[in-house]
Amino acid sequence: MKRAILIVVVCMLAAFLIFEISRYTARKDYTSKENVSTESEAEKSEPAKESEAELAEPEIFEPEVAENEITEPELSESEMTESEITDSELSGAEIEDSSELLDSDKESLEETPNGIDSLEQPQETNYLLFLDAYGESHQMEVNPNVKKHDYYMSSFYRFGEYESYEGDDRYTYRLGIDVSHHNGDIDFNAVKESGIDFVFLRIGYRGYGEEGTLNEDKMFREYIDKAHEAGLDVGCYFYSQAINTDEAQEEAALVLKILKDYKLELPVVFDPENVLDDVARTDNVTGEQFTENTITFCELIRDAGFEPMVYSNLMWEAFQFDMEKIGRYPVWYADYEPAPQTPYDFTCWQYSNTGKVPGVDGEVDLDIMLIPKN
Repeated sequence: MKRAILIVVVCMLAAFLIFEISRYTARKDYTSKENVSTESEAEKSEPAKESEAELAEPEIFEPEVAENEITEPELSESEMTESEITDSELSGAEIEDSSELLDSDKESLEETPNGIDSLEQPQETNYLLFLDAYGESHQMEVNPNVKKHDYYMSSFYRFGEYESYEGDDRYTYRLGIDVSHHNGDIDFNAVKESGIDFVFLRIGYRGYGEEGTLNEDKMFREYIDKAHEAGLDVGCYFYSQAINTDEAQEEAALVLKILKDYKLELPVVFDPENVLDDVARTDNVTGEQFTENTITFCELIRDAGFEPMVYSNLMWEAFQFDMEKIGRYPVWYADYEPAPQTPYDFTCWQYSNTGKVPGVDGEVDLDIMLIPKN
């Protein structure tokens, strides 16, 4: 009986031991699997970290240098000072040279029109296409040394028969006509009342035949008296056919002889006409002679106390006149296009030779004078 009880107790103890051992083994396996699972999740969420040794800054090897070892040549205090002064002087010299260049450039720009140094940037040759009185096209080279006008082409506006100049605060204008005995009897009061302010009268002319006789316009004296009575300002022009300066002097002498009895408000104009529809004594006059005749006449008029003026058109300015010489005189410019085609300066523009003005029978030349306000 006792033996049986002992066997049962031993079996129970054995079973209990086996149970505990198996439970311990199972718990160990579970813990091991949980650790493996946690490491796997960490690998998925971020990259593997480097070790602290790999993250640490690389060690820099600095060889030991003996105290008496020289790694770079050193300058003495005097040598260092000399070197610094030399560099400073060099830098200062460069700055000074640069300053001088800037100053000289500035002076050059100030002395050159439009701020452009013509030596460094030469002006390009400009050409102009224009139409003559017969509608024929021509090309001219624009002289850069001749004064240009500064009128606004858009400011010229024609209302009815008369031209105007509006929208430019720098200039005002006056309207005029020019006449000769070919215009017959003229009612200058009616002319004045129509809005005309001035008149140029032909004072005389030279015949274009071989003899080239000098003539006073047969209506000049009557015209000038009546024009003044009507309150019109008066100037005059001489129709020239001079072939040399001697003849230009003769023409000026005739003008001054007639004017000794009259006063003028406007200039005395030299009108060196070309005769286009007939053989004329001036057909072979060169552009150089054409210019010299003009200067001779104008200087004699100026010396006598009158203001000279030159009648011109773009054909003469392009192919006959030396405009660098003619540019010293005011110009009465003739052009029957809608706006003046010349690039050069002018004071008065004859814009039509077919105008209609009350007081004048038939067609008459129309003019506009541009007057600076200041």
